[in-house]
Amino acid sequence: MDKLLYVAASGAKQNMLGIAVKANNLANAKTTAFKADLEQARSMQAFGEGLPTRVFAMEERPGSRLSAGALSMTGRELDIAVGENGWLAVQDANGDEAYTRSGNLRMSETGQLFTANGLPVIGEAGPVILPVPIEKVQIAKDGMIQVRPQGAPANFIEDIDRLKLVSAYGVQPLEKGLDGLFRNKDGTELDTDPNMTVTSGALEMSNVNPVDEMVGMISHQRQFELQVKMMKTAEKIDESQSSLMRIY
Repeated sequence: MDKLLYVAASGAKQNMLGIAVKANNLANAKTTAFKADLEQARSMQAFGEGLPTRVFAMEERPGSRLSAGALSMTGRELDIAVGENGWLAVQDANGDEAYTRSGNLRMSETGQLFTANGLPVIGEAGPVILPVPIEKVQIAKDGMIQVRPQGAPANFIEDIDRLKLVSAYGVQPLEKGLDGLFRNKDGTELDTDPNMTVTSGALEMSNVNPVDEMVGMISHQRQFELQVKMMKTAEKIDESQSSLMRIY
């Protein structure tokens, strides 16, 4: 009896975790450059006193889907879409280097360049700070930030800094943190890729497939309901056993 209840209860718990992953993906279906989280379930033996005869389910997030999302042309000068396998370097909340493909950039009153989430953008010499006041700012294909200072001739363009663009090849070379940023698995900083390019005036959309995520949520929900039915069955069997014991 305890085996049936244990397996059903652990399965229901893991189904809830799977639903949470799918729900988070759906909630970010419109988030710029969001990478969908993957989830999988596997059987794990429960070790303890005696023989390992019990097996429970474990839901885990092995990584994220790193495929590129569709491009949306915005025409905005500070919007960029990083090329395939490329990442934009930013500073996280702790001041460490992290990576994102979200390219909707903003400039503060002091000229510092930030992401839409307020993270400082990193260039070749550290955080990017532009000389203000500026009449025009644009980002070239190679990531070079070019500006026209206020009062300068219309044909005058000055190179200020180049965005730090890195490449990450291979199977899951980066891992996503709880803040949504990606980092190198071994904790080291990636080197600048001089061949990486960006598309100015465009943003990469989320790579979440809402239909797939919804189907996955329905599947997890049905599995959860089945686990609950198994727990109710275990309760009925236990009540029947108790009734037989009272008869004897």
